[in-house]
This record gives sequence, C-alpha cells and structure tokens, in this order.
Amino acid sequence: PLWVTLMSALILGLLFVAVYSLSHGEISYDPLYAVFAVFAFTSVVDLIIALQEDGYVVGFMDFYTKEGEPYLRTAHGVFICYWDGTVHYLLYLAMAGAIRRRKRYRNFGLYWLGSFAMSILVFLTGNILGKYSSEIRPAFFLTIPYLLVPCWAGVRVFSQPRAPTCCTANTVQEEQRKGLLQRPADLALVIYLILAGFFTLFRGLVVLDCPTDSCFVYIYQYEPYLRDPVAYPKVQMLMYMFYVLPFCGLAAYALTFPGCSWLPDWALVFAGAIGQAQFSHMGASMHLRTPFTYRVPEDTWGCFFVCNLLYALGPHLLAYRCLQWPAFFHQPPPSGPIALHKKQH
Repeated sequence: PLWVTLMSALILGLLFVAVYSLSHGEISYDPLYAVFAVFAFTSVVDLIIALQEDGYVVGFMDFYTKEGEPYLRTAHGVFICYWDGTVHYLLYLAMAGAIRRRKRYRNFGLYWLGSFAMSILVFLTGNILGKYSSEIRPAFFLTIPYLLVPCWAGVRVFSQPRAPTCCTANTVQEEQRKGLLQRPADLALVIYLILAGFFTLFRGLVVLDCPTDSCFVYIYQYEPYLRDPVAYPKVQMLMYMFYVLPFCGLAAYALTFPGCSWLPDWALVFAGAIGQAQFSHMGASMHLRTPFTYRVPEDTWGCFFVCNLLYALGPHLLAYRCLQWPAFFHQPPPSGPIALHKKQH
C-alpha cells in the first residue's frame, strides 16, 4: 500500500535529519558520512528481514515484506539482505569511522561501490523482469535513490587521493623489466582470468538458451537454479558476461604489460561486485525458498562449490596482489634526456 511507502520514506527522512543534527561537522567534512549512517540503519533492517524469513526472529518486518516488497522473501532477496546486514554494515561503520578520524577510506569505498552496484542492479532488474514483476508496489520506488547514490558516491570515492606507496623509481623500473614468466603469481592470475572468462561466457550462453549438449547438461545437472523464473540468476549471468568478461580480458592485459595504473582501483570494485554476487547466487541456489527442481542436485555439490568459490576468490586475490605490490602498475618513470635534465636540476 501507498502508506507503507510514505511511512518508510518518513522514517528515512527523520533519520537523515537526526544524523545531520548530531554530526554536522562530519557531514561538512564529507557528505557521504550521512549516506553511510542512514545506510547502516537500513542494513540492520535488512539483516532483521533475512533472519525473519529464515525463522530466527518473528514478527518484526513481516507486514513490510508481505505488503511492501514481497520479492525480499525470495531466496535471492534473503541472501542480499544477509550480505547487506553483515558485509555492507561493517563497511559503513569502517568508512564512517574513517571520516570521523579524518582518514582515508578509498579502498573500503571502492569495494563497497562494486558490491552495492552489483546488488542493486541485479535485484531491481530481476524484480522488473521476473515473476514478481506483477507484484511491484509503491515501495519499489524507494529504491530509486539507491541507483543515484552509487553514481555520486563513486565520483567522490574515485576523486579521493590514493594512499602513498613506498615504491621508488628504481623499484618500479626493476619490477617492470620482468616478463610474465618471471612473475609466477601474476602468471597464475592471468591463467585464472582466462579460465574465469571462459566460464563467464559459458554461463552467459547457458542462460541465453544455447542449444549445445554441454549447456543442456550444465543447466539441468549442475546449476538448475539458472532456470528459476525469478530471473535473478539469469540477470546475474548476463551481468557477468557484459561486464566481468571484458574486465577479465583487460586485467589479463594489465598483468602482462606494465603501467596500467587503473587496475588496482578497478580490481577492488570488481572484487566487491563478484563477492556479493557469488554469495547471493550460491546461497540462493541451495536455499529452501528455491523450489526443489531448481536447487543444485546433491551429487554435484562438490563441483558447484569448487567452481563458484574459485570464481569468487580470484578477484579478491587479484585485488590483494595489486594493493600489496603496486610497482608494476605505476606509470613508468621518464627516461632519456628529460630524466637527465630533471636529475641535474
């Protein structure tokens, strides 16, 4: 009903006013402080919704999930609520605490940006295209700010200065002289990215009803959840194919050729996006709210978990490598007469 939407908007508005009144100094320093404070509150609400839908608590948000946003009662909805109520909540606290202490939070912000954007894009698109499209209520329009906030927050986070590194010009030159075969960790990551790219393309073709035998066997024997009419898994695989697949190719290039300074930032963004997506996808594939015919068969659990866990783990290892040893990705120092002139003066 409309009054549920109005009541929800009123509560969020009053919460924003309260945060603004109590933390005017922090908001003046960085307006994102108010966003993180309000979103931390909504994360706790999402955690309560997830616990209620799994039967751990009773009666707190039952009316809202029935009358306001019934799609939150799906297996996918439950798991994005779990992720929002735990990982996002901790990130909001960490970023708000960094603002209060006037410290950088760029890396936390990039990881949150990828996770939040992937969550909201898949969820909203699945709501519109899936079997719950006929049950969209006025409360659905409360999610519109959730589409605008990541754009604004992303611009502010990317505009923050990067944390200084201790890489000297000699270190950068020495690291960038090494070929890929001399960097076994990078070679392993490149191999992972190639395999992940093929896996991404394959699952994209599966949800596009590719008629080959391998696609038919996979969707019926390994991941039948991809056929679920809620549409979230299909949208998720298409997001992977349109965004993660190109990133795998670009990241493999950046690990092969030096000076791609964009990779550390975008590796964090995609680590957050894929971490959130895989958590929701794997959880929903096994959850009791998913119809039995669409759950992962017991005899393929091992293959399903290994493939999907490796798919989620790889981007985090890539982001860790980029942050811990960034010399290879720095812009190469000037050489020749210009460098000699700078050295003399």
